[in-house]
Amino acid sequence: MRVLVVEDDLALSDVVSFTLRRAGYEVTAAYDGLAAVEAFEQVLPDLILLDLNLPRLDGLGVCRKVRAVSDVPIIILSVRAGDEAVVRGLEMGADDYMVKPFSPTQLVARIRAVMRRVGVSATPTTLAVGGLTLDRSRGEAVRLHDGAVIRLTALELKLLEALMLHPGQVLPSDTLITTVWGPEGGDRTMLKQLMYRLRAKIEVDASSPVTIETVPGIGYAFNTG
Repeated sequence: MRVLVVEDDLALSDVVSFTLRRAGYEVTAAYDGLAAVEAFEQVLPDLILLDLNLPRLDGLGVCRKVRAVSDVPIIILSVRAGDEAVVRGLEMGADDYMVKPFSPTQLVARIRAVMRRVGVSATPTTLAVGGLTLDRSRGEAVRLHDGAVIRLTALELKLLEALMLHPGQVLPSDTLITTVWGPEGGDRTMLKQLMYRLRAKIEVDASSPVTIETVPGIGYAFNTG
C-alpha cells in the first residue's frame, strides 16, 4: 500500500515515514503543496497524510486539487482539533484528521481504520523490520544481510508476523499461542517447539538468537537493531 506523506516539518516527516515503512507501507514524502500535487499524479497513492500549513500551496488547496480527480482517502494533520481549516478540509472531502502530536501506534491504527471504512485492506503484504523482510503473500522471508530466502510454514508465518507487527515489544507467550493456534489450540510447549524451528530458519546462529529475544517468564520480542 502506497502512502503519500505531505508535511513541511522535515523532522516530523522523517518520523512518520519511518513509522509507516516499519509497518510495511511504501512511502513517498512531499514537503510543500505543489510538490504534493506532483507526487500524487506520479505515485497514485492509496492514502494521503496531509498537513494543512504548507508552503507554495496550502493543504486545503492540495485537498481541492486531489478531490477534483480522485477519491483517495485523505487524513488531515493539524495542531488544533477545532481549527476552522480542519472543518473546511472535512467538508471538502477529507476522510479524517489527526491532532499533532500523535503516537506511531495511533497513526497506523487510524490509517487502518480509514481504509476499512472505504473498503480497502490496509494490511500490507510485506513487512520490513530490522534486517528481515517478510512477504506474507508468498509465505517467505528474506535476510537482508545475505539475501537468503527463507520458506516458512503457515504456523511459522503466523508467529513471525505477530512478532514483526510489534517490533521491540515483548509479546506474552499466551498472546502468541492464541494468535498462532487460537484460544483452544496450543500450549507453551508447542510454542517453544515452533519458536525453535523458526529461529533455525531466520537466525544467523540459532543457538545464540539475536533477532527474536526470549524474555524469561514473559514471552518473546522481535529486535529491531
